[in-house]
Amino acid sequence: MESKSAERLFSEYLAVIKRLRRECPWDNRQTHESLQPHLLEETYEVLDAIAEKNPEHLRNELGDLLLHIALQTEIASEEKAFTMADVLAYSIEKMIRRHPHIFGDVEVDGEREVRKNWETIKRQEGKTSIVDGVPTELPALIKAQRVQEKAAAVGFDWRDKDDVWKKVTEELEELSAAEQEGRKEDIEREFGDVLFALVNYSRFLGVHAEFALRQSVDKFGRRFQFIEESLSQKGKSPAESTLEEMDLLWNEAKKRIG
Repeated sequence: MESKSAERLFSEYLAVIKRLRRECPWDNRQTHESLQPHLLEETYEVLDAIAEKNPEHLRNELGDLLLHIALQTEIASEEKAFTMADVLAYSIEKMIRRHPHIFGDVEVDGEREVRKNWETIKRQEGKTSIVDGVPTELPALIKAQRVQEKAAAVGFDWRDKDDVWKKVTEELEELSAAEQEGRKEDIEREFGDVLFALVNYSRFLGVHAEFALRQSVDKFGRRFQFIEESLSQKGKSPAESTLEEMDLLWNEAKKRIG
């Protein structure tokens, strides 16, 4: 079987997308807006594949994500807005412009300087704030981390990890005080400050807060499913069981499945 180059396959792929837009009733009626939820779903499926460390699954999900990029671009092309060539040309130009330490004569000393230069160049491109460009609809933990990273890239950051932890404990004390006051809006605000401070601490630990929480949620799900299955074998449901029974099974789940 003939081995085709990536360039040739990409051209064939775009031709397939064009035909789908012409002949498939579903693809033909899609718009930028209607594809949004599907694009988001495919993005999370890519993340799931990465978490599974399954190369074949990741390959397939990246293909599904590429479909949405190609569809969005084809719709824009039909509207005479831009083409895939425009998308690629812009991306190439931007990567070269934002990496002067690779394509120019700028010298950097480590990743921190690379990130600082990146933010400086973005400001030169017309950004009015370092937090411009952080998507509004990002999950809150990811958004918090991205905003903090951007501020840190230009030097606005804690110097010592211990001071960051002190900020976490300070925010916990303020949350406790707000809870005693009993005003819901104050409790909510202080709870948000605790989460924001914890995300900051996660950066200093080298941990991504969003993915750390996802792992914990998944772990809780696995353990609770063990409780449900164990109770089902006894002809019971969680609603028909006591907290003590479920606690015993929870501890068993921790030993068996981590």
